[in-house]
Amino acid sequence: MRAPAKDQSSTGVGAHEDLAVEALGFLAADETRLERFLAVTGLGPGNLRRAAAGPGFLRSVLDYVAADEALLLAFAAHAGRKPEQVGQAIRALGGPPPAADP
Repeated sequence: MRAPAKDQSSTGVGAHEDLAVEALGFLAADETRLERFLAVTGLGPGNLRRAAAGPGFLRSVLDYVAADEALLLAFAAHAGRKPEQVGQAIRALGGPPPAADP
């Protein structure tokens, strides 16, 4: 029996993973953004690949982007997405809902 195919639609998990990969590419495309991401996460060029293979990594990339409003808005504009789509992807990938501002 075959395993069910992954949903690659615009609302499926695959689409949310794709958004996270796009966010990682956005961070990596700018040396300053990448250096800050690596410093905050404690990752380095040597272990980034290994970490990327781990469960939850893609969600953590989106968590990082969502935690900084300016970065979130810049990524959303770059990706041609609404900022809310990042929060939707975080939830779809198993993360908690974003904290509401008091």
